[in-house]
Amino acid sequence: MHTYPTQAVILAGGQGSRLRPYTDDRPKPMVEIPGTGTPIIGHQLSWLAAEGVTDAVVSCGHLAEVLQEWLDSAVLPLRVTTVVETEPLGRGGGLKYAAQRLPDPEQPWYATNGDIWTRFSLREMAAFHAERDATATLALARPRIPWGAVETDAFGHITDFIESPPSPYLINAGVYVFSPAFTEMLPDRGDHERTTFPRLARERRLAGYPLPHGAYWRAIDTAKDLTEAARELGAQAG
Repeated sequence: MHTYPTQAVILAGGQGSRLRPYTDDRPKPMVEIPGTGTPIIGHQLSWLAAEGVTDAVVSCGHLAEVLQEWLDSAVLPLRVTTVVETEPLGRGGGLKYAAQRLPDPEQPWYATNGDIWTRFSLREMAAFHAERDATATLALARPRIPWGAVETDAFGHITDFIESPPSPYLINAGVYVFSPAFTEMLPDRGDHERTTFPRLARERRLAGYPLPHGAYWRAIDTAKDLTEAARELGAQAG
């Protein structure tokens, strides 16, 4: 019988320079998905709550006060604590700083990047993590390539055109399950993806959970991602 995590960290400190002008007056997770009236972080908190999370720590940075103001005024489906780095700690240091505010350091926890718009079963991912006795598990997505692809035969004739095919590579989807021991392995400052993750991979303690077929996933990096997300949401509703 698995005990599923009930606590999570959301990394919401990014500047979102590629999303300007939307991010001129708000941090990236506060950008609204068109047609929903809710910022990205609002959708994330609803998803986490639906997956059994009762406590979330939001790590703020750029324009932190805008995010904190919204969290204070919104009706939230779970308890939320905010932390603000007084100096830049890097992605790994920021994650460690936020994790120290989780209510139960002896229990596993989820983490997600603040600009991810996704829906899949976190409980299934947590079970996958536990079955492999991993210290950390990364969700893996297979995004669509933004260009049309061309297929050719051995002789060099073009045989087909494929619009936005799936990437042949899996990528880090920005959603994680961490065991309690992971927190101490994080650097106090710097990037865990260049230190902690490679070390765990060498020790075979890092697992990769491919998102289930049909699971919705999109990183909101540009204005085009916002309009695509709104279009896909509309299609799902229809």
